Amino acid sequence: MNIKLRLIVMNFLQFFVWGSWLTTIGAYWFQTRHWGGAEFGAIFSTMGIASLFMPAITGIIADKWINAERLYGVLHLGGALMLFVVPSIDNPATLFWVMLVNMCFYMPTIALSITVAYNALKSEGVDIVKVYPPIRVWGTVGFIAAMWAISLLHIEMSPGQFRIAGVAAVLLGLYAFSLPPCPPRDTRHTSMIDVLGLRSFALFKNYKMAVFFLFAMALGAALQLTNAYGDTFLHDFGKVDAYKGLITVRYPNIVLSISQMSETLFILAIPFFLKRFGIKKVMLISMVAWVLRFGLFAYGNPAELLWMIILSNVVYGMAFDFFNISGSLFVEGQADPQIRASAQGLFMLMTNGVGAVLGSSISGQVIERFFTATDGALQWHGIWLTFAGYALVVAVLFVILFRHEHIPENAARANLGHQAGI
Repeated sequence: MNIKLRLIVMNFLQFFVWGSWLTTIGAYWFQTRHWGGAEFGAIFSTMGIASLFMPAITGIIADKWINAERLYGVLHLGGALMLFVVPSIDNPATLFWVMLVNMCFYMPTIALSITVAYNALKSEGVDIVKVYPPIRVWGTVGFIAAMWAISLLHIEMSPGQFRIAGVAAVLLGLYAFSLPPCPPRDTRHTSMIDVLGLRSFALFKNYKMAVFFLFAMALGAALQLTNAYGDTFLHDFGKVDAYKGLITVRYPNIVLSISQMSETLFILAIPFFLKRFGIKKVMLISMVAWVLRFGLFAYGNPAELLWMIILSNVVYGMAFDFFNISGSLFVEGQADPQIRASAQGLFMLMTNGVGAVLGSSISGQVIERFFTATDGALQWHGIWLTFAGYALVVAVLFVILFRHEHIPENAARANLGHQAGI
């Protein structure tokens, strides 16, 4: 099996695990367990809390002591164990702690999978800006496959979704030990900073990188909003007589999977956009796409305005990819190769850590206070318009504060964007 195919399998399973429950845990929470909105904000923030420290810690471990692919496998096996425990839990407080431990295992694997892939591709002497996106697209295919499987099996509101995720995590954990070796490279111990593995935080001394990470945090918050509320938003249409029985209401997870299908197209467009327009314009395009994502949800419905919901899912692909995948490539190009894993861990900390915690906790409180009716019904129009306004403010501030001069592709390409100017 060639290296590209091996990395494709890794990416497929990586996101199959997550896609099995991420977009449907809201339906399980609200429709089956009938637990509260504020509590759900807390449960969904577990991935953010875990990302505050785990990607950075595991990145340091992979840079200094343990092969990244081995650590990657161990973490997936630990996460599988937690997923198998979830169906037996019957109260939100316990579920919070179990999901927090699960996320402590899972969230670092996203950055580690990037580190393993970049290392393997560089060893082959290829241009990762060109070669990695078509490999990463299979992660999105895995996410879609999981969403369809959960929906077609009619277990969107069932604990069975966590069992499927657990089986996939076991398979990936075992498979990880067969991946190309990704040994530690940062063995310096000349100072306490080196001993603790904190050298990647020196990136914050650079104004451009500091601003980049802050806006990555802001976009990370936007991502959690759509992950947390998209599925239950569509399920709520089933409470309206005019929409009962419509395909969108019966199979909301399949409708939402259009977002991931869109990702597969925009991932492939990343090399062109990065090399032609640079990271600033690509990130700005992502922010505008977030405004459209939320705004279209605010006005769409499963009947005559179904096209708005579909279009919202289409622009999601651009919103996610142009921020997440392009951002990881940008960080790879700016960071010292000796801190490759911890730099990606820092990017994860800001997006799925700080950003996710703020996005989940603040949105939960805002929705509970301003957009929840006395009978408990959620006022989705106001919710989505508020999220759209947030994304618009972020976009305007980004234009003003992020300073980066893009140097077109005729510059040296070997440094992946550091010299190519992405």
